[in-house]
Amino acid sequence: MKYIVHAYDYTDPGALDRRMAVRPAHLAYVRQLKEKGQFVLGGALLSPEQTMIGSMLILDLDTETDLQNYLKTDPYILEGIWEKVDVKPFRQADV
Repeated sequence: MKYIVHAYDYTDPGALDRRMAVRPAHLAYVRQLKEKGQFVLGGALLSPEQTMIGSMLILDLDTETDLQNYLKTDPYILEGIWEKVDVKPFRQADV
C-alpha cells in the first residue's frame, strides 16, 4: 500500500535550525527506506519565500504495522521537528 505523508514543521523561531540539525539523520533514514524499496518520492515543502516548512513523502509499505513503525522511527518525528503529520493511503493513477 502506498501512503502519502504531509508533515509540517513547528513554526517557532528555532524550528528551521532544529530541522537543519536533524536533517542528516532524517536523510540517512530515508536512504534506508529507499534501499528496502519503501521510499517512492519525497522532499521539502516550501514557504512562498522558499524556506523549508515541512516534508512530503510517498512510502510503499506492506502493512499498517510498517506504517506505524515508520511513524515511531523517523528522526524528524523522534526529534520533534514535525508538529503535524497527516498520512493518507494513496493510489497512483495508471495513465
